[in-house]
Amino acid sequence: MSHADTHDEGTRRDFLYVATAAAGTVATGAAVWPLIDQMNPSADVLSLASIEVDISGVEEGSQLTVKWRGKPVFIRHRTPAEIEAARNTPLADLKDPIDYVDENPNHSSAEPALDENRALDPEGKFLVMIGVCTHLGCIPLGNGAGDFGGWFCPCHGSHYDTSGRIRKGPAPRNLDIPLIAFVDDTTIKVG
Repeated sequence: MSHADTHDEGTRRDFLYVATAAAGTVATGAAVWPLIDQMNPSADVLSLASIEVDISGVEEGSQLTVKWRGKPVFIRHRTPAEIEAARNTPLADLKDPIDYVDENPNHSSAEPALDENRALDPEGKFLVMIGVCTHLGCIPLGNGAGDFGGWFCPCHGSHYDTSGRIRKGPAPRNLDIPLIAFVDDTTIKVG
């Protein structure tokens, strides 16, 4: 056997290794894809991407909690005193003075965490927030709880003000605001 024949056999052997590996990769991909694809949300889950909520029965000074995407959403009808406290808080006093788009998707860019940018309506009567503490995911207590008259997380002691902004404790950010809009005078759409 000549040197050229040995070289050709090595090439054929290398080709067989590469072809076998490629076929194995394709077969593995074909077997694994259905397992990955089945993790996508089902049609009934996607249909809950948004909900409509009638807020006509939410009295001033009270809060309605609804479930959206498996999380509580707080809908607070604030008193004039709560609105005034939130609007009179300087940004310099806030632990998290900026709401980014992923924290408040109602804006197209990062906005200062002013109450006017967080409230549902220009008057500030309604505040809608995802009721999950941004520290470790506990559900804060509302109705004036905490040192700032807003919400208090009993798990690790985070205090939020009447605009849902973190003021004290380990939470790194303000309570998130979902995508929200009025459908009509008494109905809002969340999501």
